[in-house]
Amino acid sequence: MAGKKKVRNYRIISNKKITPMHYVMEVASPFLAKASCAGQFINIKPNQEGTDPLLRIPLGIHKIGKRKISLLYKVVGEGTKILSERKEGENVSILGPLGEGFEYSRLKGKTIIASGGHGIAPLYALAKELVKKTKDIVFLLGSATKSHVTCTKELKKLGIKVKIATDDGSLGRKGFVTCFLEEEIKKAKGEVNIFACGPRPMISAVSAISAKCKIKAQVSLDEYMACGVGACLGCAVRTKEGYKLVCKDGPVFYSDEIEWEESQVC
Repeated sequence: MAGKKKVRNYRIISNKKITPMHYVMEVASPFLAKASCAGQFINIKPNQEGTDPLLRIPLGIHKIGKRKISLLYKVVGEGTKILSERKEGENVSILGPLGEGFEYSRLKGKTIIASGGHGIAPLYALAKELVKKTKDIVFLLGSATKSHVTCTKELKKLGIKVKIATDDGSLGRKGFVTCFLEEEIKKAKGEVNIFACGPRPMISAVSAISAKCKIKAQVSLDEYMACGVGACLGCAVRTKEGYKLVCKDGPVFYSDEIEWEESQVC
């Protein structure tokens, strides 16, 4: 069970650039390390002082250590640009842990983890937990181009088989990461577990393939969650039971819960 969410200031251990657009920030926090689980996220204040930008940034918890957590983020706007300029030793304000994480207590058979774009952020923490339970894991990693691919070395160190797809074919297979998914399902000799995170069209396609193969996948929705606690209602998503809030009821849902509108196919 995750602990209660809290707003606290934490010390930045490091803030390193790992690709032309991606950074990893390590934050010292015994509380977050103990209270967080794979699939949850935090809301971080990019600047140390002032109110510009006004809103916090939601970031999936990338790694969970004994006394620290790591946050993988992509510089896409003013808030993340400010965050990328924060220095070791500075304090950063974080609200968390937030949301509901992945459920993996009853794994059986083959496990497939599918990541699209920045969806890798919360899936590494999941992969690190899953290797404690099974060795039959394949990680399908999709990205726009070779320079945006992250975490392959770390995943391989865990003993996980990694398959890569890039939109431009600069690394691995050319095309969408979902091209691998049905192939991997067909290779399985028994039950299959699917976990995924990425852009909405990619997750929609994962869910369509899972439904076709009669598999109930777990998907983490990559929505903008401004408040993180269900107050602003800005991250509502349509489900078969009505609208739910990604920040509060998710970000992890079962694929057959969501009313999907678009798909990204090979």
